[in-house]
Amino acid sequence: MAIQGLLRSADGAGWNQEQRLWWLLWSGCPGIGAQRLVAIRDNFCGWAAAWGAPLEAFAALAGFGAVGCRQLQRYRDRWGPDPLPRLCQELRGGKGVLVPADPAFPPELLALARPPLRLYWRGKGWLWPLLRRRQAIAVVGTRRPSLHGVAMAEAIGAALAQAGWPVVSGLAEGIDGAAHRGCLSKGGRPVGVLGTPLERVYPRHHQQLQAEVGAGGLLVSELPAGTAVQAGHFAARNRLQVGLARAVVVVECPMRSGALQSATLAMQQELPVWAVPADAGKASAAGSNRLLAQDATVLLEPADLIRQLGPGPLASPDPAAPSASHGLLRSADPALLAALGHGASLEQLCLMLEEPAASLASRLLALELQGLVRAEPGLCWRPA
Repeated sequence: MAIQGLLRSADGAGWNQEQRLWWLLWSGCPGIGAQRLVAIRDNFCGWAAAWGAPLEAFAALAGFGAVGCRQLQRYRDRWGPDPLPRLCQELRGGKGVLVPADPAFPPELLALARPPLRLYWRGKGWLWPLLRRRQAIAVVGTRRPSLHGVAMAEAIGAALAQAGWPVVSGLAEGIDGAAHRGCLSKGGRPVGVLGTPLERVYPRHHQQLQAEVGAGGLLVSELPAGTAVQAGHFAARNRLQVGLARAVVVVECPMRSGALQSATLAMQQELPVWAVPADAGKASAAGSNRLLAQDATVLLEPADLIRQLGPGPLASPDPAAPSASHGLLRSADPALLAALGHGASLEQLCLMLEEPAASLASRLLALELQGLVRAEPGLCWRPA
């Protein structure tokens, strides 16, 4: 795939800051996807050189055409000849961005037919290493559920939170919102994958809920600020929800539903899918009931789900059965270790944990003295 070719140029070490900025700039140009990013880089010996290239040179690229050239001209005019300082300024607004070469970027998303070129996020950045390993459960369903569907979604969200599983959903009306409310009620970590930019709230009355999800968990969107709300964006975010999850729970959905699309994607990826049975006469549950005739597992009560999943990555150690390793983790720094994942730089850790470099450096030193991490050149750390 085109995006895999882009990553190979990073030699497995991730791009430097200038490369990341050029990637973010070019990937925001209308009409430019992964394949055109490869063509631009290869034909102009890098994205920096391409920014100042004459427009006629782009017309020769396959598929660019007159429309693409006009879009590019307007985009370059808007940013000006020296765009990186302005881009840096815009990225200092408290909103994180992941690009495909970043260590925390979920690799499953790169295998999608249309992979996201960047992920904007706000909230608990230390959750990204868990999502990278798909250590979360997606709960999806209709925007117009029955009272039974709402009650089940809230109960499932609460049970997953108590078991230590992050709960992924779309923050939409109905089942999505109910699952997140249930997760928050038990102090869990919800992950809201938005079909709008981060600064937009849809539906509008979810303003408080979206703020609580961002404060206690994570908000994620592939859409840059200022993007208009479009129906297709909500369908597209389904692929991201599935790509972050270990399993998908469909609470209630009709035959034509984004939740049913999510379940289909999960089955194609051979992920477990659970479905809550409902009245066969309810149109709002016709899709989820149909899943039960396929490969979905019947979910009668949340406890059945937890018994099959087992404890999640955020589960507290059993106090009745302490161990040396549990004691070590409690005395160490679980949030920092989770953010570190397979390895990260000090800059990336500052971004994910939203803490100053001086504080994180002292905590990393403490972990290094405990033999839990090792320092590497370039202000980078990896688990020991």
